[in-house]
Amino acid sequence: MQKIIGTLGSHCSLQVLKGAKDEGFKTLLITEKKRYRVYKRFNFIDHIILVDNFRDILKSDIQKRLNQLDCILIPHGTLISTLTSDEIESINVPFFGNKFILRWEADRNLKQKLMVESKLQVPREINSKSEIKDLCIVKLHGAAGGKGYFLTSDQSGFEEGFHKLLNDDVVTNENELYIQEYVKGVPVFLHYFYSPISG
Repeated sequence: MQKIIGTLGSHCSLQVLKGAKDEGFKTLLITEKKRYRVYKRFNFIDHIILVDNFRDILKSDIQKRLNQLDCILIPHGTLISTLTSDEIESINVPFFGNKFILRWEADRNLKQKLMVESKLQVPREINSKSEIKDLCIVKLHGAAGGKGYFLTSDQSGFEEGFHKLLNDDVVTNENELYIQEYVKGVPVFLHYFYSPISG
């Protein structure tokens, strides 16, 4: 049986599945019922599994079906923002790549450490709101896709942004926020596809 490439239906799923189809694979999308209309029109999606919530991927019947179809899951930010690292690691379906590295993706401190140790040039981390002297971006931990981010250039702006998130029940304390220098430039969301099959 030919392997099927599957992913959750959000974020960059169309790019993942189009790339898989271009490589000659059958494709599978796991998506919430409310999103079905968005994806049903794409002819490069061979199978769609509808779920009430992305957390349903933890259910044994969903995993059994994925394994019966010989599916390989391609993880992305929605998986990381929906499930805990322990839950992701408990999924009994093959992943493309190492699912244990996703723990690093879900934790801003670990991700920063990985990038620094890889000698990548990264924005400077600000350890405390009292150290904010220039324009900074304040982020939530994990892969939240920009949800809850705000810019500030001083401590009072940080406190204002924090209290808004607190009132909206997004955070419960300041330790849930990550402060980083803001680097001005063009924001981009790069999609990189490398095929171990065709190079």
